[in-house]
Amino acid sequence: MRIEDYALIGDMQSAALVGRNGSIDWLCLPRFDSPSCFTALLGDERNGHWWIGPAGPERPLSTRRRYRENTLILETEWDTEGGTVRVTDFMPPRQANPDLVRVVECLAGSVEMGTLIRIRFDYGRIVPWVRRTDGLLQAIGGPDSVWLHSPVPLQGGDYSHKATFRMSAGDRLAFVFTWHPSHSPRPPEIDPMTELSETEAMWRQWVGQSALATDDRWREAVVRSLITLKALTYSPTGGIVAAPTTSLPEDIGGVRNWDYRYCWLRDATMTLDALIGAGYVDEARDWREWLLRAIAGRPQDLQIMYGVAGERRLPEMELPWLEGYEDSRPVRLGNAAVDQLQLDVYGEVMNCLYLAQASGLATISRTWAIQRSLMDFLESHWDEPDEGLWEVRGPRRHFVHSKVMAWVAADRVIRQVERFGHTGPVDRWRGLRERIHAEILAKGYDSERNTFTQSYGSSELDAALLLIPQTGFLPPDDPRVTGTIEAVERELMSDGFVLRYPLAHQNSVDGLTGGEGAFLACSFWLAEARAMVGRREEAVELFEKLLSLRNDVGLLAEEYDPRYGRLVGNFPQAFSHVPLIHTAHTLSGSAGALRHTALLG
Repeated sequence: MRIEDYALIGDMQSAALVGRNGSIDWLCLPRFDSPSCFTALLGDERNGHWWIGPAGPERPLSTRRRYRENTLILETEWDTEGGTVRVTDFMPPRQANPDLVRVVECLAGSVEMGTLIRIRFDYGRIVPWVRRTDGLLQAIGGPDSVWLHSPVPLQGGDYSHKATFRMSAGDRLAFVFTWHPSHSPRPPEIDPMTELSETEAMWRQWVGQSALATDDRWREAVVRSLITLKALTYSPTGGIVAAPTTSLPEDIGGVRNWDYRYCWLRDATMTLDALIGAGYVDEARDWREWLLRAIAGRPQDLQIMYGVAGERRLPEMELPWLEGYEDSRPVRLGNAAVDQLQLDVYGEVMNCLYLAQASGLATISRTWAIQRSLMDFLESHWDEPDEGLWEVRGPRRHFVHSKVMAWVAADRVIRQVERFGHTGPVDRWRGLRERIHAEILAKGYDSERNTFTQSYGSSELDAALLLIPQTGFLPPDDPRVTGTIEAVERELMSDGFVLRYPLAHQNSVDGLTGGEGAFLACSFWLAEARAMVGRREEAVELFEKLLSLRNDVGLLAEEYDPRYGRLVGNFPQAFSHVPLIHTAHTLSGSAGALRHTALLG
């Protein structure tokens, strides 16, 4: 299936992707970054999946699906010649063990249904030993064990289990899939219908806490994005993953396939920025505690990403037994970018901590102590070349966006001193802020073309330059800002969407072969930048065009490839949903857009 044919369910510790055909093709347990037990997404059915849907001659005449309002509970309905059936998929908030529940209901007529499950541990590599106990299936392989409660008898064969069963109007059956460590006792069974009711109540209660002041036209898109961001939060620690998948390609059939099941400081801070703007201060507090634990130690050891519990070693490796999504190889685990120098993350961290305090979250002493330590390091290293926010695998450069975010780091700690009374070498920081600002204007701006450039001395552009007015580095009405926006529109647009940087120069910039789609975050940045410089109608037009790219349940991948009219990249992607929320706030003139009122007001 296409990437946009999938929907997300999860329990805020892990997540599954459910296809329009009723097949769960991706699920990692017990954590986002654990080995998967359903891996058909990156291989084929032999690598594990779980299908439920109409069977036999009664193939679906039509399919529709939706999330229950303000929840992460997915409902898929099929119309057949014999009747209509619905499958409700969800993962209850976790108690002791992760559960996945699938409730099958016949809404009208009589429909023959089928189910087929292939459990494969360790990313589709391990075929487990399966036995029947007290009417349940248990599958064991190494450290993993799952139990499947099926209300219909399952027949084994070809290392899978399947069944067909007929349902009539009013019938309802519930399947429950539960994981636990193989050395632990059998977990207690849950009541699936009670869990469904409680899961629905939990999500609606969480959404009800929001303080949205968004235009009604875009409220549904913003709420769905907020739910998606919450679903990508690892609740035991407060860490936020960039996406729940690995190796979904940025270029179909190409090598740009990365593991995004980790916590990038940049992505997480932008996510918290959006959540704070919607009134979710508790999430900011949890993330701050995760951050303090993750980065504890020497400031020079700060990484750009960590594991969901703050793990530092995320070695990159390849899985040769998987064919990759549509033959996009290699399939990768881990991410070598963990060892890169990306100076912009210092600005992202300082910005988020400033926003958290500006939103009413009290600062604790060790938070400010760590900020001061990070600033000591940045003062000595801000003028070094780095790999930048796009994590290039070519030579380091003096990326303008990295320098702008170094300026942001200095600016935010100065504001915290001035606004909240913290102590620190504020005069020295003011001098640093002025030096960075002056150098960027001198070395990162092309006066002949009236635009900032990707790096010092280069002629290429970079979509990240669109963030300059959002950071407060220059006001939106500055001619250098408007000139940069116009240059991006001339040189980085493809079929109405924004590329990260010129594809003609990509081999010299990022060290990789192949092309890629338009980066959705960049297109949202352009829409927001247009709004900030007074081009509202054009901003709304682009924003609504971007909203039309969401799949039928409101989810976005990392990129959109206009060559094929498809979503590409890991899915769903926090880095796409965050700027959707920001742009909606900006276009709505929302007081909830705290980042603008606090930073630019």
